[in-house]
Amino acid sequence: MKLSLYRFSSGNESTLGLLHIDGRFVCFIIEDEYREVKVKGETRIPSGNYKISLRKEGGFHEKYSAKYPKIHKGMLWLQDVPGFEYILIHLGNSDLDSAGCLLVGDSATQNITTRGSVAGSGAAYERIYPVVANEIEKGSVVTIEIFDEIKK
Repeated sequence: MKLSLYRFSSGNESTLGLLHIDGRFVCFIIEDEYREVKVKGETRIPSGNYKISLRKEGGFHEKYSAKYPKIHKGMLWLQDVPGFEYILIHLGNSDLDSAGCLLVGDSATQNITTRGSVAGSGAAYERIYPVVANEIEKGSVVTIEIFDEIKK
């Protein structure tokens, strides 16, 4: 399975993108902003190709196990991101909810004159998560390729 993230708007506080699974658009993504020099918890990850696995420990895993007991198998975790640890795909509405992670949503608000945000995060997550997690659990290789359309 291949996920593709196309970043399309890089604002002062956030980055907006379009997430596709096997070539089909599935949701919007919001992340932290681009920075030439990383600031912990305030910088988006580099573009590139990353394997996704399930992280079955940590605070997010515990929280999501309780919140989604019927579907949760572990957090969607991007592996081997240079200069970053524990980059997850999870719920949230703005860059304030992220420390480099990818946040899913069903709609997006521009980030040119405002901070930018996504809405419908829970619905997007409940729709996308089982598809990706089930593939990982079956032993399939799941990757995400992130493309920078612009940096700013």
